[in-house]
Amino acid sequence: MSDDFRLGGDLLINRIGFGAMRLATNSFFGPPRDPETGRAVLRRAVELGVNHIDTATYYTSGDGSVRANALIREALHPYPADLVIATKVGPVHNADGSLTPTTDPAVLRPMVEENLETLGVDRLDLVNLRIGLMETPHGESIAERFEALAAMREEGLIRHLSLSNVDTGHLAEARAIAPVAAVQNNFHVGNRGDAELLAACEEAGIAYVPFFPLGGGTSDLSDDRMAMVASRHGATVPQIALAWLLASSPVTLAIPGTGSLGHLEENMGAGSITLTPEDLSDLA
Repeated sequence: MSDDFRLGGDLLINRIGFGAMRLATNSFFGPPRDPETGRAVLRRAVELGVNHIDTATYYTSGDGSVRANALIREALHPYPADLVIATKVGPVHNADGSLTPTTDPAVLRPMVEENLETLGVDRLDLVNLRIGLMETPHGESIAERFEALAAMREEGLIRHLSLSNVDTGHLAEARAIAPVAAVQNNFHVGNRGDAELLAACEEAGIAYVPFFPLGGGTSDLSDDRMAMVASRHGATVPQIALAWLLASSPVTLAIPGTGSLGHLEENMGAGSITLTPEDLSDLA
């Protein structure tokens, strides 16, 4: 199993990256976390080999006082030459902290410009077009929205384009407009319903980036099979869950998110675990 993946054909990244969602708060509506701890987590992540960070402008504390993009810039700018920062656009952040999905392509440029400004860059490495919130809106056309992002890619504001929370029809529709470098969907050892799209990504060499790789707090990944495999490797269940994701396909990337230095160290330790055929059979 390779430790690296060439995103978009040109950006060499570690297959275990970092999700920034939990830097500002432990949930979208929770109290703010200590920003200095967030900056320390980011700096340590890079020290441990992370060179792929996934973020969004709406990753903020409920009161808006702590923002993931600001923490990334404060902790890491000027950025290491090999650091790839992915962000996402689509959902509108309401005044009460809730999110509303949008189908209006006109709102995407201000969102891209906000990411450029808050991250302090002239070009975004990877921009996800997020469709809906948690439920995938099957049958909904994404053409106009993806065309708007493709135009900004042609302008040089975006390096690579990606999709989030989509199905195989969305992927085909987008690929007819512009290259797709990655897909970010809900997928983990306890939720394998996206196997068809993962297979399509693997065939096309498109990165598949599961969000909620450890269940996102909504799924308990710990069961007897996971515990047994973890015991064999002297590892934790979350480490086995991440190792399973990496073993599921050569195009799969993991972006576990945390606001804890201890959890960060644990997550990164999953990269040294190679699951055996027996392990994979037990987890099938």
